[in-house]
Amino acid sequence: MSSNSCHPNAPHEKLKAPDWYVSALMMDRALDAVLRRVKKLDREHDIPYLAGYSRDGKTIYIDRHLPKSFVFRGRTIEVDRFLILHEEVEKTLIDQLDLHYLHAHQIATRAEEAAVNAQRVTWKAYDRFMQKYVKSIGDERLQKVPADLDLKPYRDYHDYDLLQRMEQHMEHAPGLGVKLKGELKAYAAAFREQHETERRRAARKAAGAAPKKAAVKKAVASRAVKSPQRTSR
Repeated sequence: MSSNSCHPNAPHEKLKAPDWYVSALMMDRALDAVLRRVKKLDREHDIPYLAGYSRDGKTIYIDRHLPKSFVFRGRTIEVDRFLILHEEVEKTLIDQLDLHYLHAHQIATRAEEAAVNAQRVTWKAYDRFMQKYVKSIGDERLQKVPADLDLKPYRDYHDYDLLQRMEQHMEHAPGLGVKLKGELKAYAAAFREQHETERRRAARKAAGAAPKKAAVKKAVASRAVKSPQRTSR
């Protein structure tokens, strides 16, 4: 075995290579280990925000319209591996550690960024490529959504407008299963109620603050009248 290689079963020694190369090698090995654990990769559906996972975590979904690679500085960069890493890390953190989606998403994004950078690809170039293919919930291209898509990311995101668009789009998306439509409607109803409660609370708070502001203004005006006026000489 070459002294300039790193094998999982061999003692870890400092490799005679730049630090960035060592990091890239180890990240590539780690990424391969994650990919080997993926039970099923599905590229046959429309997925909001490019990628997702099934409720049982056995299937990783990547949007069917996303190209499998892009060119960066003359090199062809395959992107599925980075998205799989993100989704696997995110799903594991949510299911195993009961993390909130937004927290798990942040950690997963950092892992994805590290994997991208390890391939000597800038995050800016990678993200620019991805953003061209993102489909939001109301996108007309969102016609074939898997029935077992995990909805926790959309629910935990607490985006009322997104849930509204999702609800409006459901009737025009024949790919959505009956069960998924039911869940989406339930989420939308819950968010609608929450949104209305928050709106009323804000309105009551504003109404309560108005008399206080009026009283303060009245008191200030009263003091101004009672105070002697400064005269110029």
